[in-house]
Amino acid sequence: MKTSELTGFELDLAVAKAEGEKAELNHGEVVTWKTIGYHKYRLVWRPSTDWAQAGPIIEREGISIDQRDNGSLVLACIDAPMEHEENEIWVNGPTPLIAAMRCYVSSKLGDEIEIPEQLVEGV
Repeated sequence: MKTSELTGFELDLAVAKAEGEKAELNHGEVVTWKTIGYHKYRLVWRPSTDWAQAGPIIEREGISIDQRDNGSLVLACIDAPMEHEENEIWVNGPTPLIAAMRCYVSSKLGDEIEIPEQLVEGV
């Protein structure tokens, strides 16, 4: 699937993969597990809609977000990895978070990724 077309749980799964997190689909939600001390916590992972989760990624990675055409087109930009042909990666999306997370996934995993079928079955 093209990273520029990812939305919803597929985008959230891709962001988890780019972050090096093990994520799973549970009742239509992407979940990860965090261990604090001796306790393991279930975390619903929604960086494509949750600023609290996406904000640290946007800040850490230096992703720029720009809205055009009265806000109907949102662009996100990130410095490209050295092996990338261009100096910057530009990706659009219907919202700032979707554009930014697509941009992040593209910079880490490339222009196309595979979402395993077992993760999307039954959704």
